[in-house]
Amino acid sequence: MNILDKKIGILGGGQLGKMMILEAKRLGFYVVTLDPTADCPAHSISDEHIVKPFTDEEAIFELAEKVDIITYEIEHINVNALQKLEDAGHVIYPSVKSLRVIQDKFLQKKSLQENGVMVPGFVKVESIEDIKSAAESFGYPMMLKARTGGYDGKGNALINSEEDISKAYESLGSGQVKLMAEEFIPFVKEVSVIACRGIDDKKVIYPVGENIHKNSILDVTIVPARVPDEAIQNAREAADRVMSVFEGVGTFCTEMFVTKDNQIYVNEVAPRPHNSGHYTIEGCFANQFENHIRAICGLPLGNTDLIKPTVMKNILGTENGVANPVGIEEAYAKFDTLKVHLYGKKEVRKGRKMGHITACADTIDEAIDIINETAKIIKIERK
Repeated sequence: MNILDKKIGILGGGQLGKMMILEAKRLGFYVVTLDPTADCPAHSISDEHIVKPFTDEEAIFELAEKVDIITYEIEHINVNALQKLEDAGHVIYPSVKSLRVIQDKFLQKKSLQENGVMVPGFVKVESIEDIKSAAESFGYPMMLKARTGGYDGKGNALINSEEDISKAYESLGSGQVKLMAEEFIPFVKEVSVIACRGIDDKKVIYPVGENIHKNSILDVTIVPARVPDEAIQNAREAADRVMSVFEGVGTFCTEMFVTKDNQIYVNEVAPRPHNSGHYTIEGCFANQFENHIRAICGLPLGNTDLIKPTVMKNILGTENGVANPVGIEEAYAKFDTLKVHLYGKKEVRKGRKMGHITACADTIDEAIDIINETAKIIKIERK
């Protein structure tokens, strides 16, 4: 079979799936999406869209019968169904083995630690007494985390003192979901590194991105990261080790903390393209989505070098209702190098990622200025 004749199945039709498809369609691939939302961002550009839940085993089997390769844009999917497919000979990238471990933050951290990757201290907890015991080891502040299902700060609770323990425990289900306690790292910067591995085991690593979060949601990514060269080197080495640990084909993102002495602690790993890698669309020769598609289909990987300093900012919803983007015309008139990405989500909700903006410039400061000015103009209101 000609590589370009392969049909690709994507679990998830959100913005990440949409951007994967845009790269796949540029090369002429046929793409089938599985997503429970009929008008999800990827719907309009999918060759086929199976409108069924991610937990529906039969729907995942239906997807597998239509395609040659399955990939995914989210981790919170039916891994047991995927395991049955992989056991039956279906091709799934990144591997089900990697996904199963990464889905559970405790198993993820354990696997990284056992393979020499520096991570914050962590321990399983099942009760308030367990959390108190963890605090005796880690001190305060300390993080309480749901082991599965969390994103954008959901599933996390910061514990600043013993008085916070009961509230944090209750906020994460009072033991109804598996929990872990984690040492709080006094970081000076948060960074992430996108990396990609092909079927031939060749790897490429993107520049280190500096991430700024607001309310636990990514707000801005600045590339190159404004950290010392030693931290850059340590972050790239950590990302490379993570790729070796999980042996996955495709794009991975490693989120990390940088300490004042330039040490790197790995916070989380995502076995897929990532929000913090959106800067690669305009900022790099081959973006994270293109390299993901190239990797899973067996094509050589593209150049990950940064073309110019680049800044990306998320466009988040500020109210609930039918989405009404405003300010695009004014922003484009003001900045002719600005790039605006709208995801096509029909409903806006407070804190929901509705799109992003990107600026490439000769200096980081110039790109930041463009982004800051644009953020005052472009809004997602409700109709």
